[in-house]
Amino acid sequence: MDPARIDAEFPAPSYRGAQEAALDRIREAFEAGNDVVLVRAPTGSGKSLLARAIAGCARRAGEAEPHQPVGAYYTTPQVSQLDDVAADSLLDDLSIIRGKSNYDCILPGESNTPVDEAPCARERGFDCPVEHRCPYFSDRAIASNRSIAAMTLAYFMRTAGSDVFGRRDVVVVDEAHGLAEWAEMYATIELTPGRVPTAVWETTPPPAVNGLRDATAYAERLAAASDRRLTELRAKAELEREEVAERDRLTELIRELGWFVEDLRDEDSTTTWVVDQPDGAGTAVVIKPMDPARYLHHTVWDRGARFALLSATILDKAAFCRASGLNPADVALVDVPHTFPVERRPLYDTTRGKMTYEHRDETVPEVARLIVRLMANHPDEKGLVHAHSYAIAERLRDHLDRFGVGSRVRSHDSESRDAALSAWKRSSGADVFVSVRMEEALDLEGDRCRWQVLCKAPYPNTRDSRVARRLADDQWGWYYRSALRTVIQACGRVVRAPDDYGATYLADSSLLDLFERARHDMPDWFADQVDRLSTPDLPAFDPDAALGGDHSDDPGGGGGAGGRSDRGGSSSGRFDRSGSDTQDPSDHPLSDVWGE
Repeated sequence: MDPARIDAEFPAPSYRGAQEAALDRIREAFEAGNDVVLVRAPTGSGKSLLARAIAGCARRAGEAEPHQPVGAYYTTPQVSQLDDVAADSLLDDLSIIRGKSNYDCILPGESNTPVDEAPCARERGFDCPVEHRCPYFSDRAIASNRSIAAMTLAYFMRTAGSDVFGRRDVVVVDEAHGLAEWAEMYATIELTPGRVPTAVWETTPPPAVNGLRDATAYAERLAAASDRRLTELRAKAELEREEVAERDRLTELIRELGWFVEDLRDEDSTTTWVVDQPDGAGTAVVIKPMDPARYLHHTVWDRGARFALLSATILDKAAFCRASGLNPADVALVDVPHTFPVERRPLYDTTRGKMTYEHRDETVPEVARLIVRLMANHPDEKGLVHAHSYAIAERLRDHLDRFGVGSRVRSHDSESRDAALSAWKRSSGADVFVSVRMEEALDLEGDRCRWQVLCKAPYPNTRDSRVARRLADDQWGWYYRSALRTVIQACGRVVRAPDDYGATYLADSSLLDLFERARHDMPDWFADQVDRLSTPDLPAFDPDAALGGDHSDDPGGGGGAGGRSDRGGSSSGRFDRSGSDTQDPSDHPLSDVWGE
């Protein structure tokens, strides 16, 4: 790696905000001999451009000895983030590769067949006459030979040990704050009828699994049964598309089970495994790792010589390193200051009560009424509602329909998520989008969105055995940081540039409690927002006004963004264009998705 090239590798024609100073500090951190540099850069500071500059410092083929790695990887957990990279002309030299299912076969009669189900996947010994033009294999060949290969973190981890994507000089991970949690998710083994092929599930149903010894014995029996079925499939000259999917899943399952058994028996492994089977014998078993440092070493840390990990919300360096299997003494931290004026990114206290499960029946209708008033306060501006779960989203949508404002409201389900989001972003109206799990990797600069509502404090779900285990070990700091991290990410969706502006309204009173409990983990720039928290003067509840009627004395905005009011004071919540419930078991961003 040659950190001295970092300024020359910056892809934009000029710097914005603190980018130039950030590059200087990143260069100094690598030149000081650090193999891992954490870059804590606020949302909207141009992390992708910083990432490209860092990747451009990777050793090149002409500079390397035969045994030295060259080139760089850019990876991110978020598919939408990779889509943004693909659409950015400043990043067009990043060679993007996606999983096979994202590409269609180009053989005659196979135009609607994804590559992972194409004849090359179905027929043994198939010699594809157009492999050189296959969109997947073409992208893979290009990415494997270009200096910077870009891919999702899931694809990056799955290709660990690949001959095609081997070790490189530099690895850049964008949105890296949840690296340990993503690794836990990827390494989780779900032994359910939907994840274990039917032929294996029916012959090898789960016994009652009480602890790791039972789980290990069942994993070995299931792996053996999977291997026998896989041998049967591989003996066939040609497979149906459903059998291709079964074969690939069996291959993956055998690898997952082997990893679990091997890791569990490794006395040097620091991974803690927990097992869930809430409904007893014959029902689903889920095997989950905690702090899977060994898994990360295999899938991430062994893939490069130097690493840059970028995020707005690496809130505690020591905790992040510990969870990710890194030694904090060997990791440098570069803080990038926030250059967006705090008055253009205000937080407003519009709390209506607790949104924990036992209080939700009373609070959801009040939050829906709040949204109607906010719609009236922003009659010509798009809004985003972070509903937290599909159950809450559905209830909010029902209330908004009954209030008569449904024509201005859009929503989505798990299947229509991406299409609905895209349509809302393209629309020219002032629609309000009731969303689930859109707190991260969503760029709503300018008139794409001017206001948003946080409906629920996103505490981890204590019904999750990993969460319960951590809290039993008194890891409450992790618990509060997890929720705060999601809140900070959400707050960054609507203000993306120094001259941008957007309001964030808090609906759940538990958010105020979170700010008190996690105050010491807040970045200074977010603490500034919290310190300016104010209560806006909103229009009265009037569904007609929410549909765009003239209800404001000052159509230019009431001046709320530029001034400060004390808690309990007031500001308009519009812009001039110049008690604890933290241990509630339902408090996880996906708890309603899982449980209801």
